[in-house]
Amino acid sequence: MHWTAFPLHPETPQDGRSLEDLFAGRPINIPEMLAHLRKIADQLGLPFGERRMTYNSRRAQELGKWAEANDSGDAFHMAVFKAYFADGLNLAHTPVLLAIAQSVGLDPDEARTVLEHQRYGAAVDRDWQRSRTMGITAVPTFVMNDRQLVGAQTYQDLTRFIQAAS
Repeated sequence: MHWTAFPLHPETPQDGRSLEDLFAGRPINIPEMLAHLRKIADQLGLPFGERRMTYNSRRAQELGKWAEANDSGDAFHMAVFKAYFADGLNLAHTPVLLAIAQSVGLDPDEARTVLEHQRYGAAVDRDWQRSRTMGITAVPTFVMNDRQLVGAQTYQDLTRFIQAAS
């Protein structure tokens, strides 16, 4: 399985931004949006905490590519999901990423080297370019033919999407 970025906001500073700042000037009711996300997460059995901030996930994406190359992609991405959406951890911080890598059986020293040398930076750049080309601004975004379905979806919604796009 191939995973891609979480929030598609490359301008997010390393220390993050509040959700209020992220959505400033847009007609988005943040508590309502979070309640909706929590409901979907509950339906899907996914952890979801009290989110107040968004963080830059660029470095997590690079480490995710490395985890995929080491047959630990699924475990790493699920651990990153929990760290970000349930625990509210800053994925731009090296100690957070190293702890996540170690928690799924990856060598934290090797993970540090991957991050320091940006070994998967070019691959992430290609993913970002592809997302921009396809007009993807949020993840997950499911694409089939020329149709897109954005956001976490129930099995039934994904089934309907696939059937409609077939």
